[in-house]
Amino acid sequence: MDTLAAIKQGRCVRKFSGRTPERKQVQALLEAAVRAPSAGNLQPWHFYVVWDRTVREDLSAAALSQGHVAQAPVVIVVCVDPETSAARYGNRGRKLYCIQDTAAAVQNMLLAATALELATCWVGAFDEGRVARIVGAPGGRRPVAMVPVGYAAKPAKGMTPRLPLEQVVTFIG
Repeated sequence: MDTLAAIKQGRCVRKFSGRTPERKQVQALLEAAVRAPSAGNLQPWHFYVVWDRTVREDLSAAALSQGHVAQAPVVIVVCVDPETSAARYGNRGRKLYCIQDTAAAVQNMLLAATALELATCWVGAFDEGRVARIVGAPGGRRPVAMVPVGYAAKPAKGMTPRLPLEQVVTFIG
């Protein structure tokens, strides 16, 4: 599948089948994630891959009881070490660049998952401190996203609607 097709076909899935992705597929998602650009190529990210059901249930509870987090057979918790970016870029690296870096990594994962016919959802609503404790992240490592991964329980219907370009784009010059 080409990149534009993956972008158009990607969607957030909140109902997963019982089928579990192969470890090599999850490995491919992680390889895509670490190929993302990062400020100064500092790569301030760290990924926790959670297969354990009890831990996924704990993550679901920490994510405002979003059931699809527990239902997915795998959850990837994406963390950042803001001080890695701050060492070179100061406060802007700490507050912005490291977040941009992990966002690019998550997007790469989502596109790779679509290409592999896996289902995902970008989860950002959760108790950061609780998630850090659940995965055993050391102090300073900040959870910024969770990505449940599996197979969709049912096929997607059409493209997800988006605002027309005329509403969100301004051409200058």
